[in-house]
Amino acid sequence: MSTPGADEGAIKTEDSRSGNSFFGDAWVNFKRWNLKAVRNPFVLVVSLVQPIIFLVLFTEVFGNVAGGAVNQGIPGINYETYLVPAITIQVALAAAITSGIGLVNDIENGMFEKVLVTPMNRTAIFVGKTAAELFRIAIQIAIILVLGLFLGAEIVTGFVGAIGIIAVGILFSLWFVAFSNTLAILTRDQESTIIGANLLQFPLLFLSSAFLPLAALPGWIQTFARINPVTYGVDAARSLMVDQDVMTVIEVSWFGGTLDGVVPGVIVLIGLDLLFGGIAVYLLSRASSSDVK
Repeated sequence: MSTPGADEGAIKTEDSRSGNSFFGDAWVNFKRWNLKAVRNPFVLVVSLVQPIIFLVLFTEVFGNVAGGAVNQGIPGINYETYLVPAITIQVALAAAITSGIGLVNDIENGMFEKVLVTPMNRTAIFVGKTAAELFRIAIQIAIILVLGLFLGAEIVTGFVGAIGIIAVGILFSLWFVAFSNTLAILTRDQESTIIGANLLQFPLLFLSSAFLPLAALPGWIQTFARINPVTYGVDAARSLMVDQDVMTVIEVSWFGGTLDGVVPGVIVLIGLDLLFGGIAVYLLSRASSSDVK
C-alpha cells in the first residue's frame, strides 16, 4: 500500500515537471492513482470477483429458467449473451464505488489536504483521478467480455461491438464515480462512503432490466426500472451485444436498427455524467484544507 510520504514526493516531483498546466496536473494524478492501484490491488480484485461470481452463478443456476423469458423478449439468443451486458454494467458500478473509497483514504491519511495546498488545478485533480479509474474499469469490462465468450455468450457485432460495450460501461461508470466521490467529500468517512454507495448498488441492479426482460418483472419494478440508470446502460450495451434495438424504456426510430437502442441510453448517461460530475467538481473546487482535517 502506498504511503502518504511517497505520494507527496511523487506529486511534488511530477508537478514541477508539469509546469502546472491543466493537462500536466491531470497526468500527474492519472499516474498517481494508477500507481496506488498497482501497490494495493486487493480492492480492484474484489470489485471484479463479485461480478464474475454473478456471471457464473446466474448462467449456471438460472440460465434454463430465465432463458424462456429472455427468448420471449429477444428470440434466438441464450441467457449468457443476454446476461453479459448486465455484468459489464455491474463491473462499472462496483469499480466506481472504489473511487470514493480511495478519496476517503486520502482524506483520512492526510494526503488529500496536501494535494489541496499544491498549485494544481482542482478540476485537473478530479479529471486525472477519474481517468485512471476509467482506464481500470475498461480493462475489467474487457475481462468480463472474454469470460462471457468462454461461457457461451456471443457478441454479434464482433470486435467493434465489444469496444462499444466497453465505451457504454465507461460512460455509465462516470456518474457513479462522481457520486461516490461526492459521498467521500461530504462524509469524509470511509465507512459512510462504503455503506452509502453499496446500499444503492443492488437495488439499482435488481430493479432494472439487467437480469430479466422488463416485461417479465412486476409492475412496480417496471416503474422504477424506467427511471433507473442501470436500465439505460444495460439496454444500450445489450443492443450492441445482439445487434438489434432492445431498448425497453425509450422507443425511437430515428437512426435505424441497433442505434435506436444505443443512442437514447447514451444520451441519458451523458446527462447523468454532466449532472453528477458537475456536482463533484464543484464540491472539490470548494474544498479547503480546513474542510478535511
